[in-house]
Amino acid sequence: MHILLVAAGIILLLVLIIALKINAFISFIVVSVLLGLTAGMPAPKVIGSVQQGIGDTLGLIVLILGFGAMLGKLVADSGAAQRIATALIKAFGIKHIQWAMVLTGFIVGIPMFYNVGFVVLIPLVFTVAAATGLPLLYIGVPLLASLSVTHGFLPPHPSPTTIAAIFGADIGKTLAYGIVVSIPAIVIAGPYFSRTLKKINARPIADFVNPKVLTEDEMPGTWVSVIVTLLPVLLIGMATVSSFAVHEGSGLRTVLMFIGDPVNAMLLSLLAAVYFLGLARGRKMEELMDSIGNSIGSITMVLLLIAGAGGFKQVLVDSGISNEIAGLLGRSNLSPLLLAWIIAALIRICVGSATVAGLTTAGIVLPLAAHGLASKELMVLSIGAGSLMLSHLNDGGFWMFKEYFNLSIKDTFRSWTVMETLVSVIGLGGVMLLSLFV
Repeated sequence: MHILLVAAGIILLLVLIIALKINAFISFIVVSVLLGLTAGMPAPKVIGSVQQGIGDTLGLIVLILGFGAMLGKLVADSGAAQRIATALIKAFGIKHIQWAMVLTGFIVGIPMFYNVGFVVLIPLVFTVAAATGLPLLYIGVPLLASLSVTHGFLPPHPSPTTIAAIFGADIGKTLAYGIVVSIPAIVIAGPYFSRTLKKINARPIADFVNPKVLTEDEMPGTWVSVIVTLLPVLLIGMATVSSFAVHEGSGLRTVLMFIGDPVNAMLLSLLAAVYFLGLARGRKMEELMDSIGNSIGSITMVLLLIAGAGGFKQVLVDSGISNEIAGLLGRSNLSPLLLAWIIAALIRICVGSATVAGLTTAGIVLPLAAHGLASKELMVLSIGAGSLMLSHLNDGGFWMFKEYFNLSIKDTFRSWTVMETLVSVIGLGGVMLLSLFV
């Protein structure tokens, strides 16, 4: 019967968020408390469970997300993102301009939250399209496919980072597997799909045509921009490689594992950005710290949302519902990876938010990962893929794309929605294929 309570809880969550327009964090807390009470938990234990879930979840990822927001802000404000984009465009030329946009979106998207990356890079899309005379969607869709994939699949983004923490998955392996899965999803949903959109006439509205573009002297160097931006990936990647390539107990492995810990990697990358993208270019420490301080506001609600999902997860565990779900799902003939994708996709379609979909699904399918029914890292990726499925009218990203590219709702469905669906389905295919070897 507990499975019916979970279904009722999810329906209530959808009603609160979609129909009543109640903040997602408040909705999570309300549903968590009601779910615990109806499952027979004593009232004091329900509150304690919610508090424990919030504390445990935030304790694992608040530093990663906080440092990530600060790093992304410095990368954007310093002009490093623009430098990376212009350098890649120059290197690839007009003939291969789409691949330049793919790499730009991927490199910049790793440390930067999706909405920030969108706003920072869209002006460059408009500039490149105007300079080359190529269709706007031909230029923009490859870049946005990369941004979307990094948002859904790769740490240190909020959803994959938090889900990995909830499952106890290795963040380095999640990142490595995520990059492998990302490549076909980006290539097909980006450059190849965008070539089918030639008949859609996208034209940015006047307010977005003349954004501020930094001059050559105002931007940091190309290699400094690339290395600082990708430093978290490099440090975490070295730690992951050392875990099986360097002898256990050696000093080198100890050092690499320490600096490659996700928290340490993000902190070291942030400190590098403060110096190389700020102080070394003549910016004052006070100015840099103001910029860093302002970046925190962008993740406040994200952190609360993650906290609410952590409380929901803990109630499922403490009430015994998760064990019942494990037994039920364990008897299914479907792959746990496919089940996780389906649940995330359904919630995404209903709620609109990829983050809500991913975190809610993590709480539901936690037993599948905890009991070793599938790779924890691949479970993170399957949920990430499902959380991007079929973006439509209830997703903020849908409206950002529509307004910035000045499209009709019909054309936004034909372009943005199809692109997100391709990313989701191809991502699932990549995860299933990778599961044969992991």
